[in-house]
This record gives sequence, C-alpha cells and structure tokens, in this order.
Amino acid sequence: MTIDRIVFAVAGSFILLSLALAHFHSPNWLWFTTFVGANLFQSAFTGFCPLALILKKFGVQSGCAF
Repeated sequence: MTIDRIVFAVAGSFILLSLALAHFHSPNWLWFTTFVGANLFQSAFTGFCPLALILKKFGVQSGCAF
C-alpha cells in the first residue's frame, strides 16, 4: 500500500468515525470532520500532509514501484 492510499483510507475512516460519534454522542464531533476536510483541501494545493510525513519516516512507499 502506498502513502496516498493510506492517507485516503485514514482520512475516510476519520470522517466516518466522527460522523458516527456526532450522531450517537455529540454534534461537536463535526468539528473534527471539518478539520479533516480542511486538511485534505489544503493538502491538495500545498502538497503538505502531516500523515504523509509520518509515513515516510516509517519507510512506507511513496509511489508506484516501477
């Protein structure tokens, strides 16, 4: 699995988890959803993603292996 796919999977999981927590626990969890969405949005323009930096330090592949 590459860094891009892991970032998408983690972001999607965080969004679904925070939506479930907002539904069953407190609507304040929607702020976490907003944070994840804003981070994805800024990452599209700047290329900066904290999770990608962490994964690179752990030696995860960053692209295709050709």
